[in-house]
Formats: sequence, structure tokens, C-alpha cells
Amino acid sequence: MRACLTNLTGPPIYQCQCNYRTVRYVTKRRMKFFRPLLVTVGLVLVCGLQAVDEKDWYQHATFYQIYPRSFQDSNGDGIGDLKGITSRMEYLAGLGIDATWLSPPFASPLADFGYDVSDFYNIQPEYGTMADMEELIAEAHRHGIKLMLDFIPNHSSDEHDWFVQSATGNAKYRDYYIWRPGKENSVTGALEPPNNWISVFGGPAWTYDPRRGEYYLHQFTKKQADLNYRNPEVVQEMTDMLTFWLEKGVDGFRLDAINHMFEDPELRDEPPGWGPPGSYDELDHIYTKDNPDTYGVVYNWRQLCEDFGQRANKTIIIMTEAYASIENTMLFYEDATGTRQGAHMPFNFQLIYDFRNDQNAIGLKQSIDFWMNHMPARHTPSWVAGSHDHSRVATRVGLVHVDQVLTLVHTLPGTSITYYGEEIGMFDFKEAETYDNRDPNRTPMQWDNTISAGFSTNRTTWLRLHPDYPTRNVMMQEAAEKSTLKHFRSLTALRRHPSFVHGEFVHRTVGRDVYAFSRELHGEDTFVTVLNMAPSSRTVDLGDFVNIPHRMMVEIAQPESSYKAGEEVDIHNVALLQHDSIVLRAVVSGSAGIKLSMLVVLLAAVKHFL
Repeated sequence: MRACLTNLTGPPIYQCQCNYRTVRYVTKRRMKFFRPLLVTVGLVLVCGLQAVDEKDWYQHATFYQIYPRSFQDSNGDGIGDLKGITSRMEYLAGLGIDATWLSPPFASPLADFGYDVSDFYNIQPEYGTMADMEELIAEAHRHGIKLMLDFIPNHSSDEHDWFVQSATGNAKYRDYYIWRPGKENSVTGALEPPNNWISVFGGPAWTYDPRRGEYYLHQFTKKQADLNYRNPEVVQEMTDMLTFWLEKGVDGFRLDAINHMFEDPELRDEPPGWGPPGSYDELDHIYTKDNPDTYGVVYNWRQLCEDFGQRANKTIIIMTEAYASIENTMLFYEDATGTRQGAHMPFNFQLIYDFRNDQNAIGLKQSIDFWMNHMPARHTPSWVAGSHDHSRVATRVGLVHVDQVLTLVHTLPGTSITYYGEEIGMFDFKEAETYDNRDPNRTPMQWDNTISAGFSTNRTTWLRLHPDYPTRNVMMQEAAEKSTLKHFRSLTALRRHPSFVHGEFVHRTVGRDVYAFSRELHGEDTFVTVLNMAPSSRTVDLGDFVNIPHRMMVEIAQPESSYKAGEEVDIHNVALLQHDSIVLRAVVSGSAGIKLSMLVVLLAAVKHFL
């Protein structure tokens, strides 16, 4: 059977297919048309072997969350502040941090320590001034660090001027919040909330305000009144606020509790859930969470950031926090058709919930697959091991896992997000609980063994320091031969290697207890991360990974590992201590020879037809 393949720059090539081979008939006279083409194709093939998609800064960045009250106090009042953060930018740069996001620094009555904003355009006085914020942004940029703000779109403080105006009858602000009249109890005659909705923090999600004679909705505390996003003026107000901070130079936003933004306009009662009486999960929140209208606002804000970024010649990103189903979470990346883009990175909390002290390799791989398999194509995963709302890694899963978790999140593909203090293995301190049950994981940063751990010159800090600070602090770990801090820094440096930025990710379990994955990029060194999830030693064979040599070098070993960086390891006999983690390296060799051989073959083909 004969077919004709037409080329745009030369005559047709006729092919005759006989069984398993194809014979090309090309006259020598016609070869002059193909000689330049063949050479060009050869060069493209050879040079193209190294070609990879360009990654934007956020797609492989190391993020670091700062809780402003607890990072560094600059004026001795026992409370962290913006000047304190500014003074530590050199530390963050040396740690290998690419971007940091601040928990809310905005003016607030502090009922929820900044997540109840009374003025989105001003800074909480305890933290400093607008000039201090501008200085912080500039200093971060001088150190090559992006700065993100934690933005709370769902609600404002009940002390915000908008709410006061809405409650007291100002027509302009009447519909800025969700107000409804109460309903009379048919038996007692008492006034009750409009429906059965409950707050995330417990109790009714409605509070009566006598100034207006109606109930207002608050899905969190009664000091956090839900904004009405069905009012276009509210959407515009919040969009203007984002623009204000973009003009100040911030590099993006984390959108807090984003899936609570819209509620059922009919205010229907929610059906029973699966939790015990009095808990948030007592109801199934089908009318107060995950409303499809939320995504449209996020997509519009993404476009705002895209447009502003084009004018400013930089990429401005959006991250979203939503405790939602995986299907609803993925819609924050993009809409179902892939035409409208949303968050650059929805927060991935899988490791917080699934990496347990008794987790095995099979469960860990399933947890990672769960996110990767649902994520839309060509998007970026994020790996979050801790936050201001969650117990610290050392407390949650045990100190023996801290270095292992750091190895994992920094060598997986995508973005790593680290909560301050995790780089030295800080613990929760239960006795510090003063205002909130999350206080234990928000204690001041432990810098050294001096007064108040170097966090403040004041012996009294806003939360009590963990008593282990004299022996667990940045200064001591810097001085130690091996430490969690130095392990962290080695990992952030390695993340910049092209194989981690662009490389293919292949992962597997080796038996029940060992989880391993490779990062491979043609022409670059190949890396294999290996984690022993078992509480005892394991010896494994990594021979199922293709394209790696029989012997590899230890690139990074966690502090308590029996291996040391620079050691050679037989991949068929990798001995790991309990809860161990290592990163192995296969140094590329012969890649230039491979390219040259391909070029020789192609040139020989050209010569053959001359």
C-alpha cells in the first residue's frame, strides 16, 4: 500500500510498507531539498532533549508562614511586630525561603487575633504602622523574598465601620451583611434565629443586634460578621482593597476560609450531619459552604492579579484555604471547562491529616496520589505540614518524624509551605493556652537561650514560651554539627536543582514500610528520596526504579540517619534506621556523548544521501 506525505518545503516522499519495515524511495537529485531540513531537524532533536517548560517562581517555591504576634518583638512589649519581622529577613533568605505569607496584620479588635478585621486599609497598632509595612515589603524584596498577605474575605469585625453603619441604619451599608428578622417560637413566644445554622466555633451562627432589631449571620465568632457577596458593592469594596495592597507591592494573597463566602439565599435549614450534638458537624453544611458562586469571585480576583501583574511585570499569586471535598477544592484551580483560572495553589492539607505516627508507606502514597490524581493538568501542588490552626509536627506525629516530614515536603514536586518554627522542630505548649485552644502552636519563636528566647527583651510575652527553648532554638542548631535547621537548609538548597524544579516524579512503595520516589530530568542528575515509615530498621532494594545506576551517592541524610552525605550506597541494599529519610543522587554521565552519538547518526544519514 502506498501513501504520500506532503512536505511544505520539498517534494513528496513515497512510502511502501511491507510487513514490518518501511522503505523510502528518494532520488539523489531530490535529496538537495531535504539536506537542510534533515540537518535542522537533527539539531532541533538534539538541542530539544534539554527543553523543558519554564516554571514560574511560585511553582517550585519554598513558602514560610509567619504569625506576626509570635515571630519577633522589636520594641520590648512582648508582642511580635512588623519591624521584628523585617529584622529577620536575612535569616529567612539564608534559610532558602522564596516567599513568606503573614497572618493578618490588619487593624483588629483581636477577638480572633487578626481574623476579625476592623480596617483592611490599616495596620494593627501593636504591629506597627503602614510605613513599617512598606519597609517590610521593601526589605523582603531586597532579599529576593516575595511577601503575601493573609486576606479574610468572608467576614469583617463587628467593629468595622461598615458593620456599625449597617446596624445603625445607614442605607448605603444596609445590605453589606447578612441580616434577617428572627422567628417567634410557637410554644414560648421567644424570638429565635432565622434557621438552624451553627457556627464553626459552636453555638448558633446568628446573633441579635438590638440597634437594627434583626439577626446577623456569623459563621465564625459573633465578632466576625459575614459579608454579603450577593451585593455587588461588597464585591467591589473587597476588590478595591486587594488593589490597594497590590499597589503597596505585595506579591499575592492567601484567601482565608474562602468556601464560606456564599450561603443559600433561601436560608433553608441544614440537614443532620455525622457529628455529636453541639459540634459543628452535627449538621451537614450544604447551605453554608461550597456554594458554586464562590468560584466566580475567585476567578475574577485571579484575573485582577493577572492584569495587575502584567502591568507590574511580575506574577502575583492567589492561594486558597478551604476545608472542602477534593472535587470542590480542585475547582479553585480552574473551572470545569479549564477556561477560567482561579487559585495558583489551593492549600493541600492531606499531609496534616494523613501523615500520622503510625502511618505506613502504602497510606502515605495513597495520600499523595489523592491530590495528584485529582489535580487538573499543568497545575501546581502544594504541600502543607503545619499552620497556625494545626498542632505542630513534633507534637502531632512525634519529634522522630520532624526531619522526615521536612524531607518529604521539600522533595515532592510543587510548592512546600512551612509554618514558622518547624525548621527547628518546635513543639506545642499546652500550658500556654490563654485565649484560644490553638494558642499552644502559636507560641513565640525560639531564637536563642537568652531572655524570652531572643523573641523579646521583655520577660513577659503575649503567650508563654515553651520551656524547652534553652535547648531547642536557632542559635544552638546553627552551632551543632547536625540539626533539623541545617537539614532544612540543605533541602531548600537542593529544591533549586533543575531535577526538582522540572523533573519527572515517579513514586512507589517498597513493601509496606518504605516510600520512595525519583525526580528525573534528561541530562541532569537523578534523585531518589527514600523514607522508612516503620518504627524499626528496614533494608530495601530500589532496583525497581529504572534508569538509575547500581550505586548512588547520599546527597542528604537527616540528622539521626546512619548515612552521611557523600557516602556511596548500593541501591539493592539500602539500610534505613527507624523513621529515617535520605535523598540519593545519581550523577549524570555520558549525556554529552549520547547527544554527540545522535548527531553523528543524523549527519551520517545526511552523508549517505549525498
